[in-house]
Amino acid sequence: MTIPERATQIWPLLALAARNRQILTYEIVARCIGVPRPAVGGILDPIQKYCVREGLPPLTALVVSEDSGLPGHGFTAAADVPRAQAAVFAFDWLKRAAPSPEDFEAAGARTDAVVS
Repeated sequence: MTIPERATQIWPLLALAARNRQILTYEIVARCIGVPRPAVGGILDPIQKYCVREGLPPLTALVVSEDSGLPGHGFTAAADVPRAQAAVFAFDWLKRAAPSPEDFEAAGARTDAVVS
């Protein structure tokens, strides 16, 4: 699967986590979609770019490091993580249609990489 296709897999997981006011670790996300833990950050990147482009709260703020409790260094959508997480929780993600792989590609996702 390509990165935009994997991002499409993660979107509903993050939307449900937001609805339930849950924070997820990179390890949980990796296990849910069946990818190695180090691949998760790259898969979250198109979601972050899509949210920025569409003026949405940064949905990827919900995915944090097991050690620090904060998003990884690739998270650049907000400086104040707790405030960003609160905005994500307040937004009704289930009223929005999930983006397609093409939506993530249009937001600047790398399309040449494949994540197994």
